[in-house]
Amino acid sequence: MIPTGETDLLEDTWAREVPHAQFTRLRREDPVHWHEVPGPHQGFYAVTRHADVKAVSRDPELWSTELGSFMIRDQSPESLQTLRLVLLGMDAPRHSRYRSLVSAGFTPRVVRRLAARIAERAAVLVDTAVVPGRDMDFVSEVAAWLPIQTICEMVGVPPGDERLVFDWSNRMAGGQDPELSAGRHDSDLAAAEIYAYCDALAAERRARPREDILSTLVHAEVDGDRLTADEINMFFVLLCVAGNETTRNLLSATLLALVEHPAARAELAASPQDEQLWTSATEEFLRWGGSIHNFRRTATRDTVLRGRAIAAGQKVVTYYTSANRDEGVFADPFVFDIRRAPNEHLTFGGGGPHFCLGAGLARTQIKALIRELLVRHPAFGLTGEVRRLRSDFINGIKHLPVRFDRDS
Repeated sequence: MIPTGETDLLEDTWAREVPHAQFTRLRREDPVHWHEVPGPHQGFYAVTRHADVKAVSRDPELWSTELGSFMIRDQSPESLQTLRLVLLGMDAPRHSRYRSLVSAGFTPRVVRRLAARIAERAAVLVDTAVVPGRDMDFVSEVAAWLPIQTICEMVGVPPGDERLVFDWSNRMAGGQDPELSAGRHDSDLAAAEIYAYCDALAAERRARPREDILSTLVHAEVDGDRLTADEINMFFVLLCVAGNETTRNLLSATLLALVEHPAARAELAASPQDEQLWTSATEEFLRWGGSIHNFRRTATRDTVLRGRAIAAGQKVVTYYTSANRDEGVFADPFVFDIRRAPNEHLTFGGGGPHFCLGAGLARTQIKALIRELLVRHPAFGLTGEVRRLRSDFINGIKHLPVRFDRDS
């Protein structure tokens, strides 16, 4: 068992690096490890093995999201009430009823219908944003735009307003990072701004509904009641922020992986029509650079997890990043293998009711944009320091300075 204090999985660590060495030790020596949190917050058990992450994820009756939220740190009563309006913060039966409202917008049939539009956007983005020989920040100039344009269209944000959502999203999701947010007050201000924007859009959709998710929400009923303004706002924030931040970071992590693995990059660039290869490669992109570090749950009763006695009310935090490098599941887990099969990564969650709604959409966007880049510009490299997001929840890259070669 690893002594308390020898492991640090909080935000400053993630700003420096993905703590793979710490996770490797935890999986081997202390897979359900007690981790202290500074200040008034209670500590938590860090769950790091693939099988345990899946077990916790698939038993929501024992491991609640609603009791203490999905964030590591304890929340004020007011914040907890707000987080319980988010799908991520709900337990059954509320979660099941509310998830059904938006799930129709993310079915495989809908994603297949969107695929041509996504491919078209990816081509335009590469044509307009990538200038060979010019230094650029891949995050802000490329990775940010395909996901935000896609999700804004699905939700019902008018064309041209994507940059507003991009700014609000950065300030809310980057609340632990002083470069992106001036702190809790700034994150709260961004939330207030996006709520006001959503209120105005919702009023317009009540009068003139369209074929978008916001129209579905404002006219939907749950148990005979219409959604409140607060409930609609939180749905809107979840869809815009989660649908944007997660895929943006997956795209950035993928490009960085391809910089670091030129043989894989060359193989993919030479085989743009090999769907089997691109499908397996996309799954490896997802395993390698998952965009969410973890998900917290709270025990509803006394229990035991891998020999650890956990009391009712205590927190466990399931680490997807660690599960995706579990030596007991993945052969050579620190090898980037674009032909890896099977690839049972947990990037979209460990299963259960909170499995990511947008998994299919994210796969489609990643495959489309990375393929477009490699077909047109297969040679590229870093031109400066990669800077990571200071967050113990989102596995983000803030800046990825690159240059695409002129002769590619």
